[in-house]
Amino acid sequence: MRYYGSVYRPPSEAYSLIVQVTYGCSHNTCAFCSMFKEKRFAIRPLEEVLEDFRIARRTYARVGRVFLADGDALVRKADELYTILDTIRELFPECERVTSYASPASIRIRTEEELRTLRDKGLTMVYMGLESGCDDVLKRMRKGHMSAEIVEMGQKVRRCGMALSVTAITGLGGPELLERHAIETAEAFNAMNPEYIGMLTLMVEPETPLYDWVKDGSFQLLTQPQVLEETRLLMERLDSPGSVFRMNHASNYLVLKGTLNQDKEAMLRTIDAAEHDLSRLRPEEWRGL
Repeated sequence: MRYYGSVYRPPSEAYSLIVQVTYGCSHNTCAFCSMFKEKRFAIRPLEEVLEDFRIARRTYARVGRVFLADGDALVRKADELYTILDTIRELFPECERVTSYASPASIRIRTEEELRTLRDKGLTMVYMGLESGCDDVLKRMRKGHMSAEIVEMGQKVRRCGMALSVTAITGLGGPELLERHAIETAEAFNAMNPEYIGMLTLMVEPETPLYDWVKDGSFQLLTQPQVLEETRLLMERLDSPGSVFRMNHASNYLVLKGTLNQDKEAMLRTIDAAEHDLSRLRPEEWRGL
């Protein structure tokens, strides 16, 4: 496949055909993120996108899943997205699902009719970053949206019959906002009740504002016990029946997997065990993004 710059995907898209329909991230100012810093956001020419799918059809015997990259495919014009999805359906009748990242801003510009049409044409799920339910954290990290707006856009996606996967980041508020970050993030998840909840643990990337803040001492990272404390607070307050909870990213110290609310107590017991034996945690040198 033809790719421009670094390409990122959710862990669950490891075996998907990945085609860039945009380049970079339309926001690209989050203080903790270095993902798309090397390229300016742009809409990829439609014919190039369609040609990539034709190349893939000639190359692969079977394509079961497709992920539309880069950071915000939904900003494309609706009719162009329809053409892309129609092409996928025509070329890959065996394809079981198509997914993409989506930002609160790109969801806002889509009408509910457009979202339903995208769903009907095969866009089955979008991944959206909440990062935190605490507005003070979101402001400092330059997310560009407050919690209420992110929740509203998540609810809009759900209302239109599309599956929703939402991620947040443990440690993003530092020690001073640990409690609020945990509790208000849980409240935001509860309000959206997404199909999937994903938790990462903060890692500091060079060439980000967060890196500079940590270096000059204006932002403190959580210790491992504090990460567990925050995770416990979050889990205790989660009430999102049916949501599949995953805390199994390479950045996480502790692996938690289950379905809410039925597996909540079991996951709390796993946190208990880790609090009593920190050797259960992933070593720092094994963590990654």
